[in-house]
Amino acid sequence: MSIWHNRPLRALITAQTVSRLGAQMTFLALPWFVLETTGSAARMGVVLAVELAPVGLFGIPSGALVGRLGARRTLLVSDAARVPLMCSVPLLHAAGVLSFPLLLVLVFLLGCFLAPYMSASQVVVPELVGEDRHLVAQANAALEGIQRATALLGPPIAGLLIGLTGATSVLYVDAATYLFAFVVVGAFVPARPRVAPSEASHGVLAGVRFLFQDRLLRIVVPTSLLLNMFGQMLTASLLVLAREDFGSPRIAGVFLAAFGAGAVVGSLAAIRLVTRIEPIRLGAAALLLLTAPIPLLGLTLPVAAVVAVLFASAAFGPIVNAPLLAVIVTRSPEALRPKVMSALLTFALLAGPLGLLVVGPLLGTYGAREVLLAIGFGQILVALPFAWIAFRRRDTLPEPAVETA
Repeated sequence: MSIWHNRPLRALITAQTVSRLGAQMTFLALPWFVLETTGSAARMGVVLAVELAPVGLFGIPSGALVGRLGARRTLLVSDAARVPLMCSVPLLHAAGVLSFPLLLVLVFLLGCFLAPYMSASQVVVPELVGEDRHLVAQANAALEGIQRATALLGPPIAGLLIGLTGATSVLYVDAATYLFAFVVVGAFVPARPRVAPSEASHGVLAGVRFLFQDRLLRIVVPTSLLLNMFGQMLTASLLVLAREDFGSPRIAGVFLAAFGAGAVVGSLAAIRLVTRIEPIRLGAAALLLLTAPIPLLGLTLPVAAVVAVLFASAAFGPIVNAPLLAVIVTRSPEALRPKVMSALLTFALLAGPLGLLVVGPLLGTYGAREVLLAIGFGQILVALPFAWIAFRRRDTLPEPAVETA
C-alpha cells in the first residue's frame, strides 16, 4: 500500500509542510527583528543560542514527556503552546514593553518545544503506517523532502514579506502556521492508546542506553552524529569560500540553494528507492556517494563546478537519512521509542554547534579550500567503516531482543 493512500499520514504531511514553512520564515525573521530593534549582532547571536539552549538542557529528558503524552498529543501541545508565545513577541514589542531579557525568556520557552516536537514527528510515523521499514522510510523521505523544500522557499518568502510589511508580520504568520498544524493534526490524525511502559523504558537515560547497547545502532548513531558535525562545518566553510574567493554574498546564497535543490531532488528519488532496496545497504551506498564529491571543493573551481558538486552531494542526503531513520525508529521497542528518538535528535542538534566551534579556528588559521578538503576526507573516513560493515554483513538487520512489558 502506498503512503499516499494513508489519510492520517497525508494530514500529518500537510500540517508539517505549513508548520515548517513558517519555521523557516522565522529562521530569517527573528534574527532580523533582533537586528532591527537592538542594532546588535552580538545580541542576535545570544537570541539564537538561547533558542537552542533547551535542547542541551532538556532534549534527552523530553523523551519521557513524549512517552507520557504520546506522539500525537505532544505535537498538539507543542503547536498550541507556540501560538501565543510567538504572537507575544510582536505584540509586546508593539506595546513598547518587550525588553531584551523578556525576549530571551520567550525565545527560551519556544526552544523548549523543539526537541519533543521533532522526536514526536518521528515516533508518530510508524503509528500511522505500521512497522514495515520500507513504508516508514518512504514516509520519512516525504517528510524530509518537505523540510528541504521549505528550507529552500521559506527564507526568500520571509525576505519578501519583511521588505513589504516588516519582520513582525512574519512572526504572526509563523504563529498562524502552528495553529493550522494544531487543527489539522487534531482533526485528522487519530489518537492512539498510550503504550504501557516496560522495564527497559524506565529512567531518563533509557534511550541513550538502548542506542549504545544495540549492536547495529551503536554503529549508525556515531556515524550520523559525526556527519552532522561535518555538515555544519561544510556550510560555514562555504560562506567563507564565497567571501574569500568570489567576494559575493549572492554566491553564498547560490551555494546554499544548490544544497536545497539537490536535497529536494534526492527526496523524490528516495520515496521510490526506499521501497525497493534493503534500508541499511541503501543508506550505506548513498552515504558513499554523498561524501565522494566533497574533497573536490578543495580544488580551485569555478562557481558552476562548486554548485554541481554541492547539488550532487546533497541529492544523496535524503537517501541516507530516510532509510536509516526508519531502521532506528522501527528497531527501537515501541515503549522506548520516544526516549530513543529524543536522545538521537538531541545528539544530532548539539553536534552542529560543536562543528561550528571547531571550524571557526580552522578557518582563521587555514584557507577555506584547505578546510573544505579536510572536511571532505573526514566525511569519507566516517562513511567507509559504516559502509564496510553494512555490505560485509549478510544479516544487516539483526532483531533486538524481544522486550517484555
